[in-house]
Amino acid sequence: MSAPDLDLASDVLALTRALVDIPSVSGTEQALADAVERALRALGGLEVARVGDAVLARTTLDLPTRVVLAGHLDTVPIADNVPSRLDEAGILYGCGTSDMKSGDAVMLRLAGLLGVPGAAPACDLTFVFYDNEEVESAKNGLGRVARELRSWLYGDLAILMEPTDGEVEAGCQGTLRAVLEFTGRRAHSARSWLGVNAIHGAAGVLATLAAYEPRQVEIDGCLYREGLNAVRVEGGVAGNVVPDLCTVTVNFRYAPDRDEDAAEAHVREVFADALTAGATLTVVDNAGGALPGLTEPAAAAFVAAVGRTPRAKLGWTDVARFAAFGIPAVNFGPGDPQLAHTREEHIAVDRLQPAEDALLAYLTRSAA
Repeated sequence: MSAPDLDLASDVLALTRALVDIPSVSGTEQALADAVERALRALGGLEVARVGDAVLARTTLDLPTRVVLAGHLDTVPIADNVPSRLDEAGILYGCGTSDMKSGDAVMLRLAGLLGVPGAAPACDLTFVFYDNEEVESAKNGLGRVARELRSWLYGDLAILMEPTDGEVEAGCQGTLRAVLEFTGRRAHSARSWLGVNAIHGAAGVLATLAAYEPRQVEIDGCLYREGLNAVRVEGGVAGNVVPDLCTVTVNFRYAPDRDEDAAEAHVREVFADALTAGATLTVVDNAGGALPGLTEPAAAAFVAAVGRTPRAKLGWTDVARFAAFGIPAVNFGPGDPQLAHTREEHIAVDRLQPAEDALLAYLTRSAA
């Protein structure tokens, strides 16, 4: 189904609402990507490209520096929170309001202001709207762009419009997902002693997770807090059967001073007793984080321009992908990261315009 046209001349609140009202759960971003592409092409001052459901646009003014602004179009599954709802207190509710359609709206506003003929940004600009960020890294649309149009991602600085509540968040955590599998022997539950209950076999791992004390590490003045949690437990055959299989999926969010191999080694060490007892552990996704990188001149200049004290990004973002390309990158967006992925996700309207204003001033050097 086609989505309504987006008016990039409307204010950032109206644009945020329009984006939220076009559902785009990971894997279903086509209608929103189509609308974004139409709006960017209509501006007339941008070169536009499409890679799957990722939409890219850039100025070609031959300026000495280039800034890349990037944001994902997808959201987590809707939780009865679309369409958007604006209350009398100036709070906009809806899936993606915080993570991160408000950031996308700011990007589109900047494109509408600086991507038209005759505009005078202080640097060339690239806008990247991409799909499938909220799922496993193998599906990430920015990864597809990196494989097919990598030159479009190059710049002197990348700004990820992830929710940061208007603060600068540096680097990001790595994220690892693994599945622990426990096997047993089926039996009738009336004669359970004849079987081995696989769900009961997972009890030790759950106890280990409950007692786990996550590490905290400070890097370049930014405090990263790790976390290891069960995020899914599956098992059971029927109401009268002792189950012979149980799986526990765990998610390890690790500080960027660990690489992917060190993260996996740590997880295997934590569950060493279970693995020795016969459980198996399979890593299904592992994306490394990114160090703060605040000593890079371009990142330091951005921090100085917006006047915010940087803090650690608690979560994985595509800052890591840009860092792997050698491009300094920071997270900066209007959404509140603590509201991301929640049923009550929302954004305070008064957080929207300041984010647009700060970026516009930085990208135009206050029209200098």
